[in-house]
Amino acid sequence: MPDAPAYYAEGPEPLVVGLAARGDRDAFTELVRRRQPWVRNLMRRFSGDSHLADDLSQRVFLQVWRKIRQVRHPERFGGWIKRIAVNEWIEHQRRNDADRNRDYDDGAQPAVSASPATAMDLDKALATLPAQVRLCIVLSYHERMTHEEIAELTGMQLGTVKSHIRRGSEKLRDLLSAYGVPA
Repeated sequence: MPDAPAYYAEGPEPLVVGLAARGDRDAFTELVRRRQPWVRNLMRRFSGDSHLADDLSQRVFLQVWRKIRQVRHPERFGGWIKRIAVNEWIEHQRRNDADRNRDYDDGAQPAVSASPATAMDLDKALATLPAQVRLCIVLSYHERMTHEEIAELTGMQLGTVKSHIRRGSEKLRDLLSAYGVPA
């Protein structure tokens, strides 16, 4: 993609969103430039796999391109794209996770690398959690969403969201405390 003109880079996001919604490809390119690192990082945290995160990020932006004309409130673009990203992750899980309906097992031992430096890496620790638990943890701590917002966004019951966050946090705390990280 060619670089968007400088005036797009300096423009407020709602203006750029509005232009992209009218079919301006340079404006869309600017939105991708601005939001791609965030979307990719979110997908990497969900999946624990940088290559998969790249693929899913591309899918997200394809959906954004297809649906951008539906944006009614350009000032809420961040929340709108977050919803697309989470839905893309959930759909990926539905397509590819044979264990998606399996209950979370508190007694399961996560696969931990022998290296303490690797074990303390948050992404590695997150990767030991079941996908739905990891989704709730990332949305709660990384995206700073409330339990109610997560339940609404994911379609999970509020109690399930709270349980996933509590148990997932405990599992992460246990995993990281074994390597001298305070709780």
